[in-house]
Amino acid sequence: MIKSKNLSEKILRSVKSKGFKYIDLPSVIEADHIVQRSGESFRKFIFSFIDQNGSELCLRPDLTIASCLRYLENNLMGKEKIFYSGQAYRKSNNKKDSIIRDQIGFEIIGSKDEKNDDKEIINTALKSLSNLSYTKGTLKIGNVEIFNLLISKLDIPKRWKLRLSRHFWREDYFNDLLKRLETNSDVDPTIVEVDKKRYQKMLKDKQQTVVAGRSIEEILKRFDNKIKDPRRTSRGKNVSKIIKGFLKINCPINKAAEKLNTFFKKNKINLVVDQKYFPTSLNKTQKLNVEFSTSFGRQLEYYTGMVFKIDIKSKSKNINICNGGRFDKLISDLGSKKQVPAVGAALNLNY
Repeated sequence: MIKSKNLSEKILRSVKSKGFKYIDLPSVIEADHIVQRSGESFRKFIFSFIDQNGSELCLRPDLTIASCLRYLENNLMGKEKIFYSGQAYRKSNNKKDSIIRDQIGFEIIGSKDEKNDDKEIINTALKSLSNLSYTKGTLKIGNVEIFNLLISKLDIPKRWKLRLSRHFWREDYFNDLLKRLETNSDVDPTIVEVDKKRYQKMLKDKQQTVVAGRSIEEILKRFDNKIKDPRRTSRGKNVSKIIKGFLKINCPINKAAEKLNTFFKKNKINLVVDQKYFPTSLNKTQKLNVEFSTSFGRQLEYYTGMVFKIDIKSKSKNINICNGGRFDKLISDLGSKKQVPAVGAALNLNY
């Protein structure tokens, strides 16, 4: 952990100098807000209790959610540039991890100048970092929006597009979905067998007979497609191959657009990305190498666009010092009637 209170104050001052205003956040929030977003399985990571009115409350497991709830519950409108510091409380599967995380966070909420806001958040993180002593590091940038654009262009049923987008952040489950896409293993063989028997029986019937508003000929045509190719396995295999290939793209940031466009062209995907789409084109900034990775951004489900993390090496220790990104759907997920653009980052002070 950063031992020096002085250093923490220096970081806070550097964030403030970028025009962010300091706010206080509640330590306790309604547990429902967390469980509804992250699912019942997340409950085991939170510290919850029942108050005297029978409501379930919890210590905030995440400062970003507490900040978004503040924006929503105070009916705030328009652009806010805010920063905060404090502790988040979350259990971990790793017993060595601390349950208390000291963080400094900063966010731009309600501004439609998205690309410039993304840049500003990264630049604020870099300015904060200049207060730390480290030898080298990496700034890794990803973009969840590009993944979702790719999925929207693929030749698979709509329900599959939604499924893959929704579960991008659950890596193991996502890989399982790709296997199912390749093999049709989620198609029930019993139902297919029943369909085959019905099909054989109907072949002997009069083709012009109408059943439930359709001729037997028409029904047989549909059965034929369903039996031979319940979800066109060959197409599923090809789509899975494209997704896996896309998720392997990793390069210096100034090559990001070029690499992506070459990939899209090769796979006949109707997409073009401009280098201006990325918050920087510098391959080196301060002591950090800047990389782009298509598979990065799977840590938190609420990211919707640009994501980044900064890892540094200090006294031969590798430290994940900062994480951030765009989360345009989080405030509407928490109850807002309209989507509110938002981007932010948090510095981890526990090392």
